[in-house]
Amino acid sequence: MLELLLDSAWFSADIVLPIFFLVALGYMMRRMKLIDDHFIEKGSNIVFKIALPILIFLNVSSLQLGEVVQGKQLVYAILCTIAGFIAIWWIAKIQGIPPNQLGVFVQGSFRGNLGIIGLALCARAYDSAGVAVGSVLLGFITLLYNLLSVWALTVAQHQSAKLPWRKLFRDIVKNPLIIAIVAALVFAGLHLQLPGIVKTTGHYFGDLTLPLALLCVGGSVNVKKLRQSSSLAMQASLYKLVWLPVAQIIIAFLIGIEGLYLGTLFLMLASPTATVSFVMTKAMGGDSELAAAIVALSTLLSFFTISIAVTSLKLLGWV
Repeated sequence: MLELLLDSAWFSADIVLPIFFLVALGYMMRRMKLIDDHFIEKGSNIVFKIALPILIFLNVSSLQLGEVVQGKQLVYAILCTIAGFIAIWWIAKIQGIPPNQLGVFVQGSFRGNLGIIGLALCARAYDSAGVAVGSVLLGFITLLYNLLSVWALTVAQHQSAKLPWRKLFRDIVKNPLIIAIVAALVFAGLHLQLPGIVKTTGHYFGDLTLPLALLCVGGSVNVKKLRQSSSLAMQASLYKLVWLPVAQIIIAFLIGIEGLYLGTLFLMLASPTATVSFVMTKAMGGDSELAAAIVALSTLLSFFTISIAVTSLKLLGWV
């Protein structure tokens, strides 16, 4: 039993600690003034617009379509995201959270950092197969995140419940991650191959993606916001990191999702609150202080919650 526990703990540490160290290094580099807001902004743009789409394309296009997409996992991920959103909205309304904080709280409780932390965890746990499966989840769930987040922030502040469909559609069509996923699925479906030189160059960019992204995440962590964290920030972080993923992964196991697909689903769903939630809140006039606190607190706590959860899943033989 002790050997199994130690093996499970080591498995968890091997996944989580490298990511934690890179985030911590990013924070230290910011404190030492080796990186600043300008570096973080430009680095994040490079990741989002170039490096991450290339990483996603290479990993998804190199596998058979049947290895990347499991219908049951994909449908369940979509349904549990919607169900989680509805549950959090209902709880927040019962609590009587003020209008300028309601949408922020809901978004912070369900919208995960799939593109950076989620994919990094999948890469550590399952290598390229994990990135490929996680990327497909990323594509579909990100669409939902955008729709639900805009709706929550709009309706919560007593604005029109009508969504800006035209703008949302333009953003989706122009999103580099969505373009990369669609192109990769077409390549995989048609069994096309990239020339060796192109593939090698792409791998150089792919290798750059996660380290740069995690350094930017670490550099973005604001300790002042952590100190000012309210009870709402803690509640949102616990919903995002504990209550929702625990309920979702138990149901996923019970309906027969297992192995790679169960593991990637959990790692994506248990990722901390997405940094973009702060950007969207600020742009739409919500409580940006609360949004920043949720992002910072959930990112810090996630390394502990995910470590405990991965160890538990390994002990249970679920991953």
